[in-house]
Amino acid sequence: QVIKCKAAVLWEANKPFSIEEVEVAPPKAHEVRIKIMATGICRSDDHVVTGGLLMPFPIILGHEAAGVVESVGQGVTSFKPGDKVIPLFVPQCGECKSCLSTKGNLCSKNDIGAAAGLMPDGTTRFTCKGKAIHHFISTSTFTEYTVVHESAVAKIDAAAPLEKVCLIGCGFSTGYGAAVQTAKVEPGSTCAVFGLGGVGLSAVMGCKAAGASRIIAVDINKDKFAKAKELGATDCVNPKDFKKPIHEVLIEMTGQGVDYSFEVIGRTETMAAALACCQYNYGMSVIVGVPPATQKITFDPMLLFTGRTWKGSVFGGWKSKDSVPRLVADYMKKKFVLDPLITHTLPFTQINEGFDLLRTGK
Repeated sequence: QVIKCKAAVLWEANKPFSIEEVEVAPPKAHEVRIKIMATGICRSDDHVVTGGLLMPFPIILGHEAAGVVESVGQGVTSFKPGDKVIPLFVPQCGECKSCLSTKGNLCSKNDIGAAAGLMPDGTTRFTCKGKAIHHFISTSTFTEYTVVHESAVAKIDAAAPLEKVCLIGCGFSTGYGAAVQTAKVEPGSTCAVFGLGGVGLSAVMGCKAAGASRIIAVDINKDKFAKAKELGATDCVNPKDFKKPIHEVLIEMTGQGVDYSFEVIGRTETMAAALACCQYNYGMSVIVGVPPATQKITFDPMLLFTGRTWKGSVFGGWKSKDSVPRLVADYMKKKFVLDPLITHTLPFTQINEGFDLLRTGK
C-alpha cells in the first residue's frame, strides 16, 4: 500500500525546505518501511542545502533518526512491524571488503561519495507532485515515513526513548566513536577538539570516557564553552582571542602539541591547524567533519614525515548494524548522556526554524 504523508522536500539548493504531501511506495524485497518518530538536524544536511555536499535534487534529507517498522518487503526476516529501529547512513552489508575487515566500517554499499540518491536497485520510493524524489545517504528521515534497505537499519531496545536515541544515528556516535574507536584515545593523554557542535561535544565526551587527562575545546563561538566544560573539556580556547595561529597557541599550552586532535567542523583551514597542533612524532589528527566539495588542502609534508598520523573517521569508525544496538544498550545503562546535546525540540513543520537555529550557532 502506498502511504501518503508529510515530508520536508528540498527542491533545489539554497532554498528553504518545503513541507509537502509525498507518496511513499511499499518496501520491495529486502527493504523496510519505517514510521519516523524523531529526527535530529545535522550540519551534514545543511551542507547539501549550501552545496558543500553534492547531492541530486529534489531530495528528502535527514539521516539521524529513530522510528518504528511499519512494514517489511519480501525476504526480510530480521525485522517485523512494531520493531523500534534506527536507520543507518553507513549500511553494513556484511559482504564487502570493509565489512569483512576488522579495520573498516565504510560499507561499499554506502551512498555518500558519488551519491546516486536512490535505493540499491536504482529506483526511488518517494513521489511528490508526480515527480520522483531522491533519497539521502540510504536514510531520508525528514519525512513521516521512509523506506530503507535492510542493510541500512538496526533494531534497538524496545524500551529506548526514540526522541533521545535518534542521536545515536549520527551525531553522538560519530563524535564519540572518533575518540574511542578511530583514535583509540588513551588514559592520561591530551586532546584538542575543534568545533563544539553536537558532534564535537560528543568527541569531548569520548575523550573523557577514554580517560584523557586534558581536553582542549576550540571554537570561535564562546557560547559553546559552558556545555563543553560540563561534558568534560578542561580548557576552552577561542582562536579569535589570539594574534598567532591557533596551532601555535595549542603547542604552547601543551609543550609539544596534543596527543590527539579532532577536526569536527569540515573546514580545510581547521583540518590543517588540527594536524599541525598534534605532537610532531606520534600525534594523531582525525578528520570528522564532512570536507567541503571541490576544496583541496595544501600542507607541508614534513608534518607527516616526522611521524604524525592523519586519519579520517566516518560514523565514528563503528560497524553500524553491530554497534548501534550496543550503543543504545549502553545509553540505557547510563554509560553516557544524550540530554545535553538536545538544545531544542520542535514540531516537524518548523524544520526551517530548526535549521536557522543551527546556522546561528544556537
